Parts: sequence; C-alpha cells; structure tokens
Amino acid sequence: MEPTAIAAPEVQTNLNVVWTLIAAILVFMMQAGFALVETGFTRAKNAANIMMKNLMDFAAGSLAFYVLGAALMFGVTKAAGWFGWGGLGMPSLATGEGVWDWTFLFFQTMFAATAATIVSGAVAERIEFKSYLIYSVIVSALVYPISGHWMWGGLAGEASKGWLELLGFHDFAGSTVVHSVGGWIALAGAMALGPRIGKYRHDGKANPIPGHSLVLGTLGVFLLWIGWFGFNPGSYTAGVGSIGRVAMTTNLAACAGTISALVTAWIIMGKPDLTMALNGSLAGLVAITAPCDLVTANASIVIGLIAGVLVVLSVFALDRMHIDDPVGAVSVHCVNGVWGTIAVGLFAAPAAAGYGNELAGLFYGGGFKFLGIQLLGAGSTAAWAFGTGTAIFFVLKKLGILRVSAKTELKGLDLVEHGQDAYASFQFFSNT
Repeated sequence: MEPTAIAAPEVQTNLNVVWTLIAAILVFMMQAGFALVETGFTRAKNAANIMMKNLMDFAAGSLAFYVLGAALMFGVTKAAGWFGWGGLGMPSLATGEGVWDWTFLFFQTMFAATAATIVSGAVAERIEFKSYLIYSVIVSALVYPISGHWMWGGLAGEASKGWLELLGFHDFAGSTVVHSVGGWIALAGAMALGPRIGKYRHDGKANPIPGHSLVLGTLGVFLLWIGWFGFNPGSYTAGVGSIGRVAMTTNLAACAGTISALVTAWIIMGKPDLTMALNGSLAGLVAITAPCDLVTANASIVIGLIAGVLVVLSVFALDRMHIDDPVGAVSVHCVNGVWGTIAVGLFAAPAAAGYGNELAGLFYGGGFKFLGIQLLGAGSTAAWAFGTGTAIFFVLKKLGILRVSAKTELKGLDLVEHGQDAYASFQFFSNT
C-alpha cells in the first residue's frame, strides 16, 4: 500500500518535501561525478580547467535558471504550449511561504545544471573558458527551459502544460528533457570546435589520446550512479512506494549496459576496455531515465543491454566521422537519450501488469500511436537543441573566442587560461 493511503495530509506533505530534497542533493552530487569523469578521461594539463567549467556550470547555471529559466519552463503556457512565462525570479511559483514551491524549484534547478554540464566533456581541452561561460548561461536560461516546457511544464500545474505533454509524450526523469538536450548541444559544440590537435592522422585514422586517471574516471561513474537514484526515483517528488521499483529498474539497466558495453568493446577491440564499460554504465542509466516508471524489471535489462551496445558503436562511428568527443558525452547522453525515449513507446507496461498506468508500449499491444508521439518528441527536441547549439557556437566562433590557440592547447589550458596547475603540489613534493 502506498504511504498516501495511510498518512495524514500534513505528514505526507512533509515526507514529500524531505524525500524530494534528499533526491535533489543526490542529483547535485552528480556534478562531482561529471567533474571526475571528464577530468579522469582527459589529460592532466587541463584538469583545473575542467573542474572550473563544472563549478561554473552549476553556479552560473543555477542563477540563470532562477532568474529566467524557471519562468520559461514552468510559467503559464504561452503560444499554444511552446514556452511558459511566470515572471523574472518565478514569483508565480516561489510564493514565499509555500514549502513545496521552494522544494520543487530547488529540485528542478539541479536538473537544469545537469543538462548544461553534459556539454563540458565533448568540448574539453580546446574551448576558451569565457566562451564556455557564455554558452552555459544561455543554455540554462533559454535553451533547456524552452524545450523543457514542451515536455515538463505541467509539473507546475495544468495551466503550464507544454505542447508535447498535451499530446501524451512521456519522459519520466529526463532522457530527452535533460540528456538528449545536453547531448545534442554537445554534438554541435564538438563539430564547431573541430578535433584536438593530433587526434587524427593524415590517413584519417584516430590516434588515441588517453586520459590521465582512470581511477578518477571510475570514481566519477560510481558517484553518477549513486546520484541517479535521486534523479529517477526522485522524479516522483513524493515519498511513495513506487520509488523502490524505479530504483530497481534504474540499477538493472545500468548493470546491463555495463556488461553489454564490455562485451561489445571486447569483441571489437580484443581487450576488455575499462572506459567503454564505464560509459556502458552511464548509457544504461541515461536510457532507463525516460521509461523507468513504466517498464518491468525484465524490460529495463533489455533497454540497458541495447544501450551498452549503442554507446560503443557510437564512439567508433563518431571517430570515423572525425568528431572528437574526449569523454563520449554524445554517445552516452545524445544517442542513449534518444534510445531511452523511444524505449518508452516500445516497452511501457499496461495497467493490467500492475504498474498503475494506462499507457502501453508497442510490445504490450499499445500500437504505434504512443511510439509515434515519443519519436516526435525526440525529433523535435533534437532539432531545437542541435539547432540552437549550432547557432550559439557559430556566433562564438565568429567572435573569435570559441577555441584556444594551438599554443595554448599544446601547453595546456590550466596554465594559460587559469595560471594554475592542478597537480602543482604533487609535482613539488615529488621533486623534493
């Protein structure tokens, strides 16, 4: 029996607030996970730069989302559901004494920051810091909130529903709303910047540029995995019994993605590659984020297995296209964000299976209509995110501030951009 059936209203309200705040804090911890993954998978000479980008993603992005983004995402819907408006600082949501309003806004701020952070890894080791700051603010204030309104505006009430929501589009915790948006912008950024110096040989083959610490990268994936238990179960924003089932589908998909990525990479590369297995974990997590509340445990394993294969094949495909993504952000978040969104239309279990929903995926006799709506949502979001991302990076490139000079790139962004060395203390002690 769900707690709502036995708890007094005031008790239930407090439980929802406490659970949602805990979940939001878990999502915030994912910022540390992203920072460690990106730093570990890239070179030591750029470690401080990547840490700084992740720090400013959250700090600047949170302010931008509070001032403008939340109003566009969760305000009363305008223009037939294409954006919302609730006033600067979102006074119509954060009403001062409303306990739940502040909790909801805090939780959603964590998601906005996650979307912006995804791009950091794909543009690592060659983007100017000031250019990245400009991008981060624009995404948190405008790009993410507008498409977010299409799919999640109704979380703030019926009057805020976006056009995709009204059609029946479903993305429980953000495979498209968060991950695909960040992934498509990451692709636009990687393409605008071009590959790192020395990444591709004259014959077109890729040169491996290994990261400096697989230990940091692995720790980052574990932190992200833990944070996902706030990301997915927390998206109920209520202390209900279903959070346990969503935690389980989330974990099973991640485990399956890890295994299938490992096996796929082993077959292709001849070795059990750690970085591919780690990205398989993240791929499974991204893919299950949209359908985690509607699928069975067995279906979550299938979704994760496919995600692990897709992430490995995508990494090799991007390399063949000379799109340099140092950490695999596009393959993890874009490719598997789309896959997870489609998976909703394939695997959503009917109410008869005991999952309390009226939606049914194709494999449960739901037909093609629901799948078609999911494809429409994935496609329209791709056009919006990739289009706006391309425009942002095009303008920054025209202004001459997008990419660092070759001299800076070779020396390292830490010393030139920040005047700091992330490992200076270690070098000092090792020389004494």
